[in-house]
Amino acid sequence: MRERKGRPGPVAVIGLGAMGLPMALALLRGGFVVRGYDLRADARAAFAADGGIVVDSVRTAAAGAAVLMLMVVDAAQAESVLLAEGALESMPADGIVLLTATCPPTAVQAVAGRVLATGRGFVDAPVSGGTAGATAATLTVMAAGAPDDVDSVRPLLETIGKRIFVVGSAPGQGAVVKAVNQLLCGAHIAVAAEGLALARRLGVDGQMILDVMGGSAAASWMLNDRGPRMLQEHPVVSSAVDIFVKDLAIVLQAGRDSRTALPMAALAHQLFLAASGRGIGAEDDSQVIRCLEALNGA
Repeated sequence: MRERKGRPGPVAVIGLGAMGLPMALALLRGGFVVRGYDLRADARAAFAADGGIVVDSVRTAAAGAAVLMLMVVDAAQAESVLLAEGALESMPADGIVLLTATCPPTAVQAVAGRVLATGRGFVDAPVSGGTAGATAATLTVMAAGAPDDVDSVRPLLETIGKRIFVVGSAPGQGAVVKAVNQLLCGAHIAVAAEGLALARRLGVDGQMILDVMGGSAAASWMLNDRGPRMLQEHPVVSSAVDIFVKDLAIVLQAGRDSRTALPMAALAHQLFLAASGRGIGAEDDSQVIRCLEALNGA
């Protein structure tokens, strides 16, 4: 049993991408000793430029690390890092794996089982808030795991996030909450785009729609955040279309695994998939509106 004894020891961060890099830097600012690794040389260089300790392999990163934080692409990459690349066996016997990436619940359970079988800890803690939240260290964290393990990593979570929720004691429950979050976010973006596309088709100014709806019962956080960008041709990318292609696929997998019908998620996924197929997968997710306009001949 791991006891919480204040700030944990060295932290290894695997994955220094759009989310992982600012999260690792937030830990640095918070006074943690942080070793980072990423496959991309430019990501490693960016981390080193801000004072991070860059290593040459996941094994080296994990050696001696009290916490191994994985902000990787998917569950398959997490499993590869831990098992095929040897990070798990390089960790101390009482180390904790902290998975912050968005993954299917069943996949998280499988990875957690492999980690827990070695006697090490595992906390499933996906995050929400995008690159802006990661940069500002205001992420929402949905943590699940054994209470002692969650307590041990709480100082890290409170450093990278503003809203920390312990959503369960079993790994995979954090992934469930994140899946529900992404279902709602994706559907809200899609339906906001549909509403603005209808207004434009009928000759009503989109900004007028946002002014009226933004303070009415029809308002949502996504309408007020993404709506203005839907009116721009090439807005600054806050979260890419392809993020929702991936995350809504995870939602649908959770539905398949649990035999739960998710018709709204399926439709939203098809719209984001179509946007990606049009070659705009790297553009802001608000640009899913282009698919609706194309569908209507615009």
